[in-house]
Amino acid sequence: MMATSPIPGDVPVSLNEARGWLRLGPSIDDAVVAQLLRAATGICEAYIGQWLIVRTAEETLPLRSGAARPTARPVIAVETATLLTREEGETILGAADYRLMREPGGAVQLVVAAPGDADRVRIVYRAGLADGVNAVPEAIRQGIVRMTQHLYDARDGTGATPPAVIAALWQPWRMLSLGGAR
Repeated sequence: MMATSPIPGDVPVSLNEARGWLRLGPSIDDAVVAQLLRAATGICEAYIGQWLIVRTAEETLPLRSGAARPTARPVIAVETATLLTREEGETILGAADYRLMREPGGAVQLVVAAPGDADRVRIVYRAGLADGVNAVPEAIRQGIVRMTQHLYDARDGTGATPPAVIAALWQPWRMLSLGGAR
């Protein structure tokens, strides 16, 4: 299951910045550009395997040997962890009942001290690379602007392949795991 967030992530590039890069006059195609900025931000997050700006996530994950791996990266903090059983029983864990182990590549593992007969855990946590839009690395922001330009230019179906410079700008932040798991 992928992590869900009750609110979408913020876009680290302003509408004015994108409009300036696209050389558009004031308020020309604002709705289109705003939608493309959101799409470009989502593409960036999918490519690098990390949420850009910290936001809250909630996931229900299987417990395997008392451990679960949240999918959003990078995990900043766990707000709540609740053990779930097949009989619909719930046990809210205290901070001393679990630990968060950081793994290479930015992943984390939530390890429950005594899972009992629980087969799943519901985790509410915060994840993201930067505390706010101004803390997102400039290379990532530039890649989002360039992806927005690519999407804007390709609206008529031409130019389907994004420029390689976008991947080059995002590559230093890309997190991959063996086996394709993120």
